[in-house]
Amino acid sequence: MSGITVHGIPGSPFLRSVEITLKEKDVPYHLRAMSPADMKTPEHLELHPFGRIPMFEQDDFRLYETQAIMRYVDECFPHPPLTPGTPRQRARMNQVIGIIEWYFFPKASAPIGFNRIIGPRLLGLPADEAVIAEAMPMARTCVAEFERLLGDQAYFTGNGVSLADIILAAQLDLLGDCAEGRELIDTAPKLGAWLDRMLARPSFAATQPPEVLREAA
Repeated sequence: MSGITVHGIPGSPFLRSVEITLKEKDVPYHLRAMSPADMKTPEHLELHPFGRIPMFEQDDFRLYETQAIMRYVDECFPHPPLTPGTPRQRARMNQVIGIIEWYFFPKASAPIGFNRIIGPRLLGLPADEAVIAEAMPMARTCVAEFERLLGDQAYFTGNGVSLADIILAAQLDLLGDCAEGRELIDTAPKLGAWLDRMLARPSFAATQPPEVLREAA
């Protein structure tokens, strides 16, 4: 069971999270790479009525929302499992994902990343230093909490990689290319070592953001 196509803009940490999940499972798929000009076109809105990415197709089944796609892939292709086995481990995974989606990405990673990387390099926009400064307190709070929740474990739910590890590492990898991201990671040595472990995985090496984004940072 495959026949999978994933749609999205290379460099998006959300697209990358889906691709990493598929590669961790060794599931073949086709990437339909989009550009910013493709966003919110009729063809795009047919697949995602909210005009976001990524989108997922498997034969006649369509799905959007990163978490939904990752969880579906994890259930359909159970080896290796990316959802831990105990209620407490699953609760921790879901807690970390919740922090990413409610606090870290919208209030920290997105405003910093847009103003340091996406806007200047891809759109020719100057960085809004006030927006970056406003985002940093939330970014520090989130990183400190990630450091606390990780503790001395190899990964957030113990010894095995989970969906939470994949989503957060995809976010931090790109953010870590700019000065603010490096500053944040430097304050959290356990999180920094965890990120190094994640980035050493073949699934991360195979899904590197485009060099143009690295250069922008």
